[in-house]
Amino acid sequence: MARDVSVSPPPYPYERLDALRQRAARHDGGGIDCSIGTPVDPPPPAVLEELARGVDARGYPLSAGSIAYRESCAAWMARRFGVTLEADEVAACVGTKEFVASLAGFLALGNRDRDTVLYPSISYPTYAMGATLAGLRTVAVPRREDGRTDLDAITASDRDRALVLWVNSPSNPTGSLDDLERIATWGRDHGVVVASDECYADYTWADQPRSILQYGREGVVAVHSISKRSNLAGLRAGFYAGDRALVGRVRSWRQHAGLMVAGPVQAAVAVAYGDDEHVEQQRARYRARLESLRRALGEVGITAAMPEGAFYLWAHRAGDDGWSLAEWLADAAGLVVSPGELYGVAGASFVRVAVVQPDERIELAAQRLRGDSTTRSST
Repeated sequence: MARDVSVSPPPYPYERLDALRQRAARHDGGGIDCSIGTPVDPPPPAVLEELARGVDARGYPLSAGSIAYRESCAAWMARRFGVTLEADEVAACVGTKEFVASLAGFLALGNRDRDTVLYPSISYPTYAMGATLAGLRTVAVPRREDGRTDLDAITASDRDRALVLWVNSPSNPTGSLDDLERIATWGRDHGVVVASDECYADYTWADQPRSILQYGREGVVAVHSISKRSNLAGLRAGFYAGDRALVGRVRSWRQHAGLMVAGPVQAAVAVAYGDDEHVEQQRARYRARLESLRRALGEVGITAAMPEGAFYLWAHRAGDDGWSLAEWLADAAGLVVSPGELYGVAGASFVRVAVVQPDERIELAAQRLRGDSTTRSST
């Protein structure tokens, strides 16, 4: 008898928000969708001009990324983090989400003795999904009270089976920063690859931006994206860098799989990583939006601390779980947010608010919240 090997994928997390969007749309002026971290602000004009030139559109692009692409990424790492990288320590990926989803599977091809992916208990769902896609075991690592990864909570059994430990700093969705030096050391001590998702590093508020590569390359890989840095999520491009042997092995598997960033996109990304001024302008936008919406939420009893990094508010209100609070925000202000349960059961009492709407829409959300607050206090 043939064995049934079919597996049905779970619902895509953000498709579960359609009912919230319908509730929010009832407002005059429509809903204000702060559920998904998709940029809305303009990308650098020079990048779009380079993209329009269509450089290298005829031939197949290099899977590892062109020399210009990798050198531009490496030069940015040097400017931002003081990390010096050679070209063969850097490689392109087709947006960092696909890299997150595929890394565990590629690592497993070279290590049949380990079958476990460790990931933050409150985190972007793709870390766990990458393990599922590769048929691997998952273990959620809890956070300490300060938001850092609780390495002491990893059991010896899970540690010895671990293939990779994912860390995300600044964190999506909590906005917390992690102790990257301690995590890198832990990974080396136990022979566990550490993959550090640093796509929000440019939007670090509580400290200087940090990369795990500042604490050595052995056994670690850092992942960066052009999507958030330069408002270019539609280009689907990023890079990974670190341990030369590790980068080379993953790069070879990816080449066999035909994973390539389009040639014109590679040329445009090289331009984007060569410019920092547009990022400083974007930092100012996000910071102002975070502060504005945080104040407005506070006026209706919703607690949202200023994040240490990233452009999300991780908010909660006494007496509400994440779904009930999300429904209230949709009804009261037309604001669509993501219930924290989408990021793990440990986040079930929170909502994530992405300040990725234009300034005037963020201000409209704040006005609606204040108006509702006035009405509530007078009844």
